[in-house]
Amino acid sequence: MTPWMRLYSFLCGLLGPHLSSDESDNVYRKWFKNYSSENFEAAMRQMEELLDKLSVSLTGEELEVIDKLYSHAMKLEIEVFSSQRIVQPVVVPLIRTWCIKNQLLIFSDFDLTCTTVDSSAMLAEVAILTVPRADQSGPDDLLTRMSSLNLRNSWEDLSAKYTEEHETFMGSIRMLDKFKTLDIESLYKNLELLTDFEKRANSRVVESGLLRGMNLGDIKRAGEHLILQDGCRDFFQKVASNKEKLNYDLCMISYCWCADLIRSAFPSDIVNAMSIHSNEIEYEKSVSTGNIVWKIESPLEKVEVMKTILSKSSSNGRYLSVYIGHGVGDLLCLLEADVGIVIGSNTSLREVAEQFGVSFSPLFAGVISKQRQLIGEDTSIWKRPSSTLYTVSSWAEIQAFILGK
Repeated sequence: MTPWMRLYSFLCGLLGPHLSSDESDNVYRKWFKNYSSENFEAAMRQMEELLDKLSVSLTGEELEVIDKLYSHAMKLEIEVFSSQRIVQPVVVPLIRTWCIKNQLLIFSDFDLTCTTVDSSAMLAEVAILTVPRADQSGPDDLLTRMSSLNLRNSWEDLSAKYTEEHETFMGSIRMLDKFKTLDIESLYKNLELLTDFEKRANSRVVESGLLRGMNLGDIKRAGEHLILQDGCRDFFQKVASNKEKLNYDLCMISYCWCADLIRSAFPSDIVNAMSIHSNEIEYEKSVSTGNIVWKIESPLEKVEVMKTILSKSSSNGRYLSVYIGHGVGDLLCLLEADVGIVIGSNTSLREVAEQFGVSFSPLFAGVISKQRQLIGEDTSIWKRPSSTLYTVSSWAEIQAFILGK
């Protein structure tokens, strides 16, 4: 009883506020009214309190059983909804509404979109920790320990300088007058300033010699242990497993210094199913020279890569593009896509975007809005130009939006 009461209460709290006053004939209005009532809320709380009281005397093993039973009951309740036959045209999930006749192009950023930490910090840490292995004088030698310390100090200086210049860029953006509607030309012009400082920062990294002497094997091991956002790997796994059945392409576009790190972060079936566009560390006999082959250093270069991929699409323009990103560097790609999805909270991205007339909406609310606009089986509903970016808190929302259950 407890899981279904909690689920119904949750759904009513989520969906109820989106019912407008002119929807008095909505077939679900009574359902919402009943399960969002104070009486139902009180009964649900009483039921949960009773379950808690009855569980006090249980052993750890018995509590694990209760937990599994609760989770299984909740899963079955959700499947009651998921199994219902959909008799009206719908705007989600995208693989059902779009992939049948058209191509779906899924783009994603890597750093802090897929990962929980920035990959540049990860690579710097690999360089610092593997200094003894690269140094022929031996791990106990004073010179080796000093070189490791010097590298850490160098990285801290580089990070501090980057943060300082980023704040200067944000300060220049804040001084501008806000645009009421999207001004893409002004946005491009101002992001050129970001391009300049990103390239200066990258040049300093190479000149510092920070990445010199790293072993490719160490980089790959770091990638294998890289912690991804909850649900990220599962989403790409499900997309990859359906690649032969569905008409879609999967692309990763990233500022990451090392494509090998990205490739190592995912299982081979995911890597084989996606194209990865990133920078590359230069090696000599599997040892880094300290140089980087730069391919993508700025928002402008990032969006150009995306535009090139779109222009080469084999679907003759009959595609829907989705871009998933997190930071200011993703802004142009997010706007270029038919559906731009921002995962997590990034203050800088929101500041810059809103300054140039971009608005934000929770993806859930966006789906409801599009569903209301839908007339017949209009698969182009997501193709209409928009200056709105959609926000999500997790990859689970993205998976539901694109793949469904």
